[in-house]
Amino acid sequence: MAAPVVASRAGSVNSVGNSPTATPNNPNNNNKIIPSYPELDFRSGARIEELNKLIQEFSKHDQREYDDQRALEIHTAKDFIFSMLGMVQKLDQKLPVANEYLLLSGGVREGVVDMDLDELNVYARGTDFDLDFTLLVPALKLHDRNQPVTLDMRHSALCHSWLSLRLFDEGTINKWKDCCTVVDHLNGATNYFFSPTLVADWFYESISVVLLEVQKKPQRGMPKVEKVEKNGTVISVILAVGSSRMLYDIVPVVSFKGWPAVAQSWLMENHFWDGKITEEEVISGFYLLPACSCSGRKENEWRLSFARSEVQLKKCISSSLMQAYQACKALIIKLLSRPKAISPYHLRSLMLWSCDRLPANYLSQDDFSAHFLLGLIDDLQHCLVNKMCPNYFIPQCNMLEHLSDETAMLHARRLSSVRSDPAEHLRTAIEHAKAANRLTLDLQRRGSVASLPSPQSDPGDQQPDDRLAKKLQQLVTENPGKSISVFINPDDVTRPHFRIDDKFF
Repeated sequence: MAAPVVASRAGSVNSVGNSPTATPNNPNNNNKIIPSYPELDFRSGARIEELNKLIQEFSKHDQREYDDQRALEIHTAKDFIFSMLGMVQKLDQKLPVANEYLLLSGGVREGVVDMDLDELNVYARGTDFDLDFTLLVPALKLHDRNQPVTLDMRHSALCHSWLSLRLFDEGTINKWKDCCTVVDHLNGATNYFFSPTLVADWFYESISVVLLEVQKKPQRGMPKVEKVEKNGTVISVILAVGSSRMLYDIVPVVSFKGWPAVAQSWLMENHFWDGKITEEEVISGFYLLPACSCSGRKENEWRLSFARSEVQLKKCISSSLMQAYQACKALIIKLLSRPKAISPYHLRSLMLWSCDRLPANYLSQDDFSAHFLLGLIDDLQHCLVNKMCPNYFIPQCNMLEHLSDETAMLHARRLSSVRSDPAEHLRTAIEHAKAANRLTLDLQRRGSVASLPSPQSDPGDQQPDDRLAKKLQQLVTENPGKSISVFINPDDVTRPHFRIDDKFF
């Protein structure tokens, strides 16, 4: 970590103490002034002040500004995706009619959920997209609070489970039979296990069918579908809307209300969010993601996810720690991704653990981002050397248990190179962020697409079909002379907010 500031003080015969090199009667010891040094990182020699400035600069280039035009484009893309999912539901009535999606800022590759990244194609901001989101779409819901949360973990590693459809009614079983693996018991009973791989296959095919149909009858202002790909169990859709390209990683999940028994002991511990948000907000629900353990069966095993809880916990994390986390993620995301080893989600878990371990007033210091960055790197290197990274919600689950000694040490050595010169690696991350922003600006300048019809639009079709535009028109009529704008929180784009003067609603 950082070396403390050395205070200037006058030496004296009486102050030499037990120094093995001091001579009490040596006149050179009298009135000797020890110079004041800037605060340094002991390991690399980097100045803490310089690291803080580099983190601030990275944050400036990494966090995109959202003007009114971009806000409208975000909303248009979200509305298109949600409408598409409504059409998927109508195809064969598999998806719940009344569904609750969780929309997260950042793609799966950014570590917003705990999924394996080795099956995902590489997309780069600036080259392939400008904004990225993860959308969790429940294929099944267990939201009856009177219904016990029962998971079959007998065949799975910790944090994983099979899901038997015995929990559901006959109609649900009949709808999803083709997305299940079947186990026949000796007593003649048949058990259907919901298969993450078969569900993802069905979901991709259904989305492809719907998008093909939609593109046959384009409407003015409709986003252009630039790419639809299945990456493992994630369906990645890139949309061009005006001057923006947006990546949606759509993940089919199983949604539960309540809290799983395997994570019950976590609630008994003290946490950094105690007193800041209520326990009801934190344990409102969890998911099963279509991801399996290294030793599990891909066709049957799901992974527990507490993404809904993490959204709430994020509210209690200081901005300086979040900046350090984002910068650290940029330093390691490519360096440690191959061979399969470290996901940004591991770093997110370490950040949550640090919030429990360290005093809140320490973590809230605005000028401590450099300390937090160096500490996260140290924590991650410690995890690699010991092959131990506990899941924050289920600490008995070691997320690095599958690593071989060779892979763990390879990544620890790579991380050591970052730790020995963090300033240089931050400068590289800043240049990459600048380059991505330049690519986005070049696209905007080339196209000025915002004022032109969508490439998929029919020039003869001049009937706008935009609910947001209609809402704005209504607000303008009802509030003459007032300033009206649309605000979308980049961390919660699940709904737009209209502002009239200084009031939001």
